[in-house]
Amino acid sequence: EVQLVESGGGLVQAGGSLRLSCAASGFTFDDYAIGWFRQAPGKEREGVSCISSSDGSTYYADSVKGRFTISSDNAKNTVSLQMNSLKPEDTAVYYCAAVDERLCFRISPKDPFGSWGQGTQVTVSS
Repeated sequence: EVQLVESGGGLVQAGGSLRLSCAASGFTFDDYAIGWFRQAPGKEREGVSCISSSDGSTYYADSVKGRFTISSDNAKNTVSLQMNSLKPEDTAVYYCAAVDERLCFRISPKDPFGSWGQGTQVTVSS
């Protein structure tokens, strides 16, 4: 069973940092990309970042470029998202998901396979 579990969310002031983690199991980690997505109240889910497990290529939404960094530890089947210079508009539930390697570049919430996990809440106060 494909399973991805997010952790690391919390409440932080604007300008602060958080590091999210995603633990993956139930599939061959090296064969898929892992993406981070988020959904704010009343808004559609959107792509944040994606990392290719095969070559380490990374992709970011324009809204987080220069502030967020995605990284992968293939030995531990985990992906992290370091979020710096957080803004109130970054407030959302954050999810990680497995994505076909060929689709990683577009970071689309339509691409992940399997069910969405519980996510982790990130709240940035102004």
